[in-house]
Amino acid sequence: MKVLITGGAGFIGSALCRLLIAETDVEIVNLDKLTYAASPESLAALAGHPRYKFEKADICDAAALDRVFSAHQPDAVLHLAAESHVDRSIDAPSAFIDTNIVGTFTLLQAARRYLDGVPPARRDGFRFHHVSTDEVYGSLAAEGAFREDTPYAPNSPYSASKAASDHLVRAWQHTFGLPVIMTNCSNNYGPYQHPEKLIPLMITSAVRGRPLPVYGSGANIRDWLFVEDHARALWLVLSRGRVGEKYNIGGDAEMTNLDLVHLICGILDECRPAAPHCPHSSLIAFVADRPGHDMRYAIDAGKLRRELGWRPRETLATGLRQTVAWYLANLDWCAAVRARGYDGERLGLAKPGPAEPGPAEPGLAEPGLAKTAGSGR
Repeated sequence: MKVLITGGAGFIGSALCRLLIAETDVEIVNLDKLTYAASPESLAALAGHPRYKFEKADICDAAALDRVFSAHQPDAVLHLAAESHVDRSIDAPSAFIDTNIVGTFTLLQAARRYLDGVPPARRDGFRFHHVSTDEVYGSLAAEGAFREDTPYAPNSPYSASKAASDHLVRAWQHTFGLPVIMTNCSNNYGPYQHPEKLIPLMITSAVRGRPLPVYGSGANIRDWLFVEDHARALWLVLSRGRVGEKYNIGGDAEMTNLDLVHLICGILDECRPAAPHCPHSSLIAFVADRPGHDMRYAIDAGKLRRELGWRPRETLATGLRQTVAWYLANLDWCAAVRARGYDGERLGLAKPGPAEPGPAEPGLAEPGLAKTAGSGR
């Protein structure tokens, strides 16, 4: 089986590539634009592997997608390519509209054109697995959890763009018969996550003795999912899930942001007792809340457990210890990320700035017209 993974140099995508090479006989084609959030270092061990190929391309580039589909003839698509940081979507939403909506549309159309040219047997076995987020459901009160049938109520530019992409995927199945599967996951964490995200930001800032910014009162609750558990769930859904179905993936690990930061600080205290800023919790600093900050997310992953037998291998305690240990052992990687332009500065304050460029108009090529119509950026 050959799988085209979009966004395979990103945090979740790279974990998925490493897992599939290590634990399956699947062939991988990793298509990634290599934006600021990509980490080529996370895939260094796969370089030269006979079952791994890399294609630098933009999912908004229809001609490039047609070339990749034609050259590699995949049996499935795992679509993870996306802009994903809520704070950045507040500061600069146009990239999220472009990549998450226009890019998903362009990829769906490329998949249709590709399937028009393959034999019926291969077409019947093809799968388009769209990877999404629990944030499309909005915010929960103190009780309950998101189910697959929870109505959509996105509250940030990021979640709205992902909700739009989910709707496109669903429509392309119902209108055009594209064999799709969808997953919506809770907050991921683990090795190689870009330090703009909460857990690596806290770890890397604490190591440097910098303030640990907690938004608002820190009472916002998230459900945390170790990235390798997520990668195993994605492969399970792709290989055994039912076409047309949606599966929620969660870690069953709810915690307030403030409690999470205290837990990280406690692990750092154990690992670095001689640090000059120990206890690390002394670095916690409450800052202005994120505009429109959702209060609580929680995932009901019962459908995935019942139908496919998936359960996370890691608890939040065990996964977080692995994550802290990884960052402490890979401070050079953290420094390299900082050198590429992000040094832990606050994002998502919704300050007015210069007008953003709108997204490029997508190519509206229909199946069979790939050679004469397309889009670029």
